Formats: sequence, structure tokens, C-alpha cells
Amino acid sequence: MNHVDLMAGPPPTHLPVDPAAAELANGEDPAAVVRRHPASPAAWAGLAEQAKTAGADDVTVYAYSRVGDHRSLDMLRRNGWKGHGPVPWEHEPNRGFLECLAMLALAARAIGETHEWERCSEFLRDSSQSAYDALLHD
Repeated sequence: MNHVDLMAGPPPTHLPVDPAAAELANGEDPAAVVRRHPASPAAWAGLAEQAKTAGADDVTVYAYSRVGDHRSLDMLRRNGWKGHGPVPWEHEPNRGFLECLAMLALAARAIGETHEWERCSEFLRDSSQSAYDALLHD
């Protein structure tokens, strides 16, 4: 007889390899990567990070991060995620989602959207404490 631990919670979600991540790591322009891979969380995270680094306003970073967050949620659901549970930072393909979520949280805080900052930062912590520690630096 199999025993299921009902208190264990859902299993970790591991997204598939995102080809955009390798392109970004090779130094390709994030906007070009988004055009080739518009569903890629890593591509949108790269575009948001590029905008932030270039000094774009917080609303632009928020918009890019929001698109990445929505594309990530679609991808998570297609890979078995049920709306909660761990999404480990240690699994490289999950990082695009986690980075988008962290940038969305920070941009929301910067534009004064306190409720969204709280929701996103809590969601990040619940998904991956390691990502929260690495990306929010609070």
C-alpha cells in the first residue's frame, strides 16, 4: 500500500530549458531575443534588466517584467504548477520567471504600487527563498 504525505505540499516545478537563456548568455540583444522567443521568461527578464541598467523609467521596467511574469505563469501551468508550491532557483530554467517576478516587485515598489510589491515579493519568497535572498536584497 502506498502512503501519500498530504502535508508535504506540491512537488517542485521544473521548467524546461529555455533557449533564450543561452542566447542572452552569449550576449545577444534582449529585444532581438524577445522577438525570436516571445513566450520566454528569460527573454523578458533580460529585456527588463537591460532597461533598468540603461536607466529606463520604472514604468518601462514594470511593463517588461509584467509581460515576463504573465508568460511565466502560462509556462508554469503547462508544466504542472497548480498555483502554488516551490519553483526552485537552483533549477536554471526557472530563473527567468523568478527574475521577472523580482523585477516586477521592485518596479511596483518604485512606482508606489504597494499592494503589488507585497504580493510579488511574498510570491517570490513562497516560490523560492533562495531566489528571494539573491534577487531582492532586502
